Amino acid sequence: MELRTDPAARKGPPDTISIWWLHQAGFVIRIGEKVFAIDLFLSPAAERVVPPPVRPEELTGLDYVLGTHDHLDHIDRAVWPALAKASPGAKMLVPRYHLEKLRRELPAVAGRLAGVGEGTPFEEDGFRVQAIPAAHELLEQDPVTGEYAAVGYAVSYQGVTVYHAGDCCIYEGLETRLRQLGRLGVMLLPINGRSASRLRRGILGNMTYQEAADLAGAVKPGLVIPMHYDAYAGNLENPLLFQDYLHVKYPDVPCAVPRAGERLDVEIHHRNR
Repeated sequence: MELRTDPAARKGPPDTISIWWLHQAGFVIRIGEKVFAIDLFLSPAAERVVPPPVRPEELTGLDYVLGTHDHLDHIDRAVWPALAKASPGAKMLVPRYHLEKLRRELPAVAGRLAGVGEGTPFEEDGFRVQAIPAAHELLEQDPVTGEYAAVGYAVSYQGVTVYHAGDCCIYEGLETRLRQLGRLGVMLLPINGRSASRLRRGILGNMTYQEAADLAGAVKPGLVIPMHYDAYAGNLENPLLFQDYLHVKYPDVPCAVPRAGERLDVEIHHRNR
């Protein structure tokens, strides 16, 4: 499938966030003139049930490439060098927990990598990325540095904030952290859930679709989009169940289930100041 966008084009509809979902937890997002990609899974892995919707070399003009944790479907190590080549000006942001290891093991992009922590956001030219700890089933924290192995990101620019949860279960304090961010323009939440059988096979879990809907209902973003439900057999979920549950329980929270590779324009009705 061809990505229906030109990220290098710096003109988008006024007061609009443009979003392209690229399967699993992968998105390309444009806010104003800034274009960032997050958690792109573009390797043609044999275990995938859907092929990658684009090739990394098609994604030109990215300003930032973000990865929430060091798993194949979030920091796709095989394709990051190709993403860096396609967008030679892009900075590549990872959790500080993994920064030095990734610099050693990805020498082709080592000079482009920067770390993001909960207390050490990345800030440049009005673009801000803050790490929000993620419980990928549990909160894994370095006892020395206090950094977390899995995070979500709150990405802010021009008064608009997009929250991408990464891989995350509900934990005490998550809702409070999200409320402290101010009004969220968009929330991107995993819905594939977790189970003992999957954990026994080493598959760490996420929110169920009901838990994700309840979090969105509590935080009330401008829009919520479900993610992380379609890549691997045995670890799938139906996003329409999430959408239906949300609409019944929280009818005032807008939801979208985008098609892979197609552009979704989200009108901005509120900006944080």
